Amino acid sequence: MSEIILTIEELDPVELYGEHDAKLNLLREAFPEVTITSRGNYLKISGESKKHTQNAKARLELMVRSLKKYKKLTIQDVQEIVNGENPFASRVVETQNNIILYTREGKPIRAKTANQQKLVDTVEANDIVFAIGPAGTGKTYTAVAMAVKALKNRIVKKIILTRPAVEAGESLGFLPGDLKDKVDPYLRPLYDALDDMMPADKINHFIGNRTIEVAPLAFMRGRTLDNAFIILDEAQNTTIPQLKMFLTRIGPSAQAIITGDMTQIDLPRHQRSGLGYALDALENVKGIGVAHLNSSDVVRHRLVKAIINAFEELDSNEQERREERKAKKKKEDKKS
Repeated sequence: MSEIILTIEELDPVELYGEHDAKLNLLREAFPEVTITSRGNYLKISGESKKHTQNAKARLELMVRSLKKYKKLTIQDVQEIVNGENPFASRVVETQNNIILYTREGKPIRAKTANQQKLVDTVEANDIVFAIGPAGTGKTYTAVAMAVKALKNRIVKKIILTRPAVEAGESLGFLPGDLKDKVDPYLRPLYDALDDMMPADKINHFIGNRTIEVAPLAFMRGRTLDNAFIILDEAQNTTIPQLKMFLTRIGPSAQAIITGDMTQIDLPRHQRSGLGYALDALENVKGIGVAHLNSSDVVRHRLVKAIINAFEELDSNEQERREERKAKKKKEDKKS
């Protein structure tokens, strides 16, 4: 028989256990071989096997350390912990120094992971930044927060938010309304981020006087974008000429963030993504920075991370099979 008694200090037991022991019950379900009993600040873990009690203790200690360090512990965090993951491995400690700005409700917006903080640091050190990573990693949201901060601090006079209006399985022509009505759904994620950071009447005022401009990429042609913070979102869906056109619009007092996910290209198969081309071509240009994010930076539902990892693994396996088929065909061609 193995028995471990733990004393929970400097923490509210309800924060650790959850209301009605919801968090503790997740631990109990994950380790049915042990019995976990709570008495206020005391916890007893008992079971037949020392291995099982030690494993349960290790998960519980990670919950305690995380709550002490980050001041919060969600049900989703506990689910990942009991599954053997460490959801805090890439998380940054929240301080006053890493607050980007405040939402319209007064909540701080800050980088939540180490890679998001690298994105913020890269933007502060470069005039043009490429933010590359899968869905849910906070690329667009962080970029919009940086743009709003620059506008509030009067570093720039306007914000320009743009996206290529590329059809992802739907036809733009069949959408109802005029051109603005047809294009707005493609720009909705940018509006959503703005909605978090500014009151609706202020957004409408800024859009009305063109302090904030939200437009499809095609509308950038022929312009010089200066004294502005410019965000090109979903850049993986630009062609090479489109991205070159956008980059050559940037004026001397402007700053730009180009975001994209190279695993979600909706261009026709014969067209190369302008984003991939630009990353290769501009790799060594001073003043241009690149920030990479990955599944560890996902801040959406816990399953999003699992979905991204599953797709990446399948893509990797298919790529290996394609390479094997190519090598086999090459070998057969040599024989013939």
